[in-house]
Amino acid sequence: MAKNQLQIVFENDEFVAVSKPTGMLSIPDRGQTEKSLKEILIEKYGNIFTVHRLDKDTSGLILFAKTEVSHKFFSRLFEERKIEKYYLGVVVGTPPEKTGLIDAPISEHLLQKGTMVIHRNGKPSTTGYEVLETYKQYSLVSFQLHTGRTHQIRVHSKNIGIPLACDPIYGDGKPVLLSSFKKKFKLSQHDEEERPIISRLALHSYKLTFTDEKNTRHEITAEMPKEFRALMQQLSKNS
Repeated sequence: MAKNQLQIVFENDEFVAVSKPTGMLSIPDRGQTEKSLKEILIEKYGNIFTVHRLDKDTSGLILFAKTEVSHKFFSRLFEERKIEKYYLGVVVGTPPEKTGLIDAPISEHLLQKGTMVIHRNGKPSTTGYEVLETYKQYSLVSFQLHTGRTHQIRVHSKNIGIPLACDPIYGDGKPVLLSSFKKKFKLSQHDEEERPIISRLALHSYKLTFTDEKNTRHEITAEMPKEFRALMQQLSKNS
């Protein structure tokens, strides 16, 4: 998908739900280094309001309000944790349990700005998880955010020994290669070097569940990224 091509999952008069590609800013950054999703939406709708955001390298569902009234409504929903937020993550290794709750306070690293750590004096942070598929090298996990701290899933995953694949801050940042688990891997004649199956942060916002201003229940989903599907297919064939 081209970076400025919108993938609208759902919209009505109050809000729009978009599936953001990896590598795109949710909202403008201070340096104004590149066009953000919000700016693209403003070009389309004229006026748009931020209610939450995703990290630049996280893909998937993000909501924007279309009116000031709905902006206040959704901002309150997020503050009161009345929106259920689910993510798909490819992690390195196998989680300790099939399902679990990670409850560990998070604060910013004292010396490394923008990096978060588990610290007893940090803000309360809770993440639920469920293992969907597991193999020797990688697992596909559904995470539910009960709080909304910076890098929460990434920090909590690392904390229980299953860092997200391709995470340059909390994991080893290495791309996922077929040769790392396929026994008789051979490079294609046309390729000089192996192309990774996944080379981006392996985290995707895939489901938001909430009740809107008109008391209508919504469950909005964004499909799993094709590179996640490709990896799971290869793992099931080569495990």
